[in-house]
Amino acid sequence: MTAEHKLFAYAPAPESRSVVDIAPSYGLFVDGEFTEAADGKVFKSVAPATEEVLSEVARAGEADVERAVAAARRAFTSWSALPGAERGKYLFRIARIIQERSRELAVLETLDNGKPIRETRDADLPLVAAHFFYYAGWADKLGHAGFGPDPKPLGVAGQVIPWNFPLLMLAWKIAPALACGNTVVLKPAETTPLSALFFADICRQAGLPRGVVNILPGYGDAGAALVAHPDVDKVAFTGSTAVGKEIARSVAGTDKRLTLELGGKGANIVFDDAPVDQAVEGIVGGIFFNQGQVCCAGSRLLVQESVADEVLDALKRRLATLRLGDPLDKNTDIGAINSAEQLARITELADAGDAEGAQRWTAPCELPDSGYWFAPTLFTGVTQAHRVAREEIFGPVLSVLTFRTPAEAVAKANNTPYGLSAGVWTEKGSRILAMADRLRAGVVWANTFNKFDPTSPFGGYKESGFGREGGRHGLEAYLR
Repeated sequence: MTAEHKLFAYAPAPESRSVVDIAPSYGLFVDGEFTEAADGKVFKSVAPATEEVLSEVARAGEADVERAVAAARRAFTSWSALPGAERGKYLFRIARIIQERSRELAVLETLDNGKPIRETRDADLPLVAAHFFYYAGWADKLGHAGFGPDPKPLGVAGQVIPWNFPLLMLAWKIAPALACGNTVVLKPAETTPLSALFFADICRQAGLPRGVVNILPGYGDAGAALVAHPDVDKVAFTGSTAVGKEIARSVAGTDKRLTLELGGKGANIVFDDAPVDQAVEGIVGGIFFNQGQVCCAGSRLLVQESVADEVLDALKRRLATLRLGDPLDKNTDIGAINSAEQLARITELADAGDAEGAQRWTAPCELPDSGYWFAPTLFTGVTQAHRVAREEIFGPVLSVLTFRTPAEAVAKANNTPYGLSAGVWTEKGSRILAMADRLRAGVVWANTFNKFDPTSPFGGYKESGFGREGGRHGLEAYLR
């Protein structure tokens, strides 16, 4: 932060940790009970901002996957036989409990993930509750969803979620699965298992029947065993494209249903008639929300050549005001990177941008002594051959390219193996519609970015995966 801004610095406003009680150890959640792993293995969950060990968690193995899938299969018979209205009551109850415990869950998510409390409090938790409310409403209306007059659930859903939005990705997957009458075995990411385990407690609090939801914290071997299990009828995965390809290969030739939501390299396109201040806020939200650890992040900024200098000057001024630090401080804009491994990857790709000749600019801010941190960074002088323009960095790093015509903007935006998201900034409605029609992206935002709603489908093209989550479309993946 510059000396000018220190004159008006905010006083620290930390959220109290006392609202969340983290136990020293947690078990797997199988058949309605917390239990140790079959082989007794455990791992530690670490706070990215401080490197403090938050808790010790049981590590699921193949025997635990076997046990959890068997529990989900037993529960499926009675759960799928319930009238939709009865299933909906459980989902409504879960949604209300999430709202009641939202402050506790927001603090927990911030501690375990590293993202700022204002994001978990104001974005993640309201969306989590909204997804359960939304799909609770669908539970008794499935015959009117457009998938036949009497659609049936698939059976047991094996779901693997990432660490960037742990509780939100859980909601995206569990809510529609339960509404449709399926039972679930979910594996959270090994760096962020705690909110999923707290959700298991919410399931018990809501009186959800045993075995309907099972939570298996663990590493990639547990996820692979779950995906490959012969009694799993549906696989849903959100994560990296490389792992998504492995999963697609493993289920090929089986009758398992599969949805994949994978990586992205979203283009945020700013035309010369865009409102600059509004566009700058959208650029910042598009790439620096959750430290850029977002699959649909607007990590490629395409600016029309005639306004590139103006937009970049305004963007740099704005980045100089961002506050990086304690994620539990309500004033913090930029929190911690989720893990040492992810920080190393961000650093390696940013260094590649330097080595390949792009011009690096880093926001002026001090990095804390402990934890995993990366200052907001942008690269100019970027070409489409640069790694920072081609590879998903999954961090607070923005690559800036320019264009002259709408056709050039479309060509550059689509010149990627990914196809998850894009943004268009212009005052012309006709241009928005024309661009959206030509951009190969699952979601195109107009004069905004990273806006989500449970009623709207989300998903990708090409190497960003297939299938849709959210909205009426999100039911299809869980119905026969």
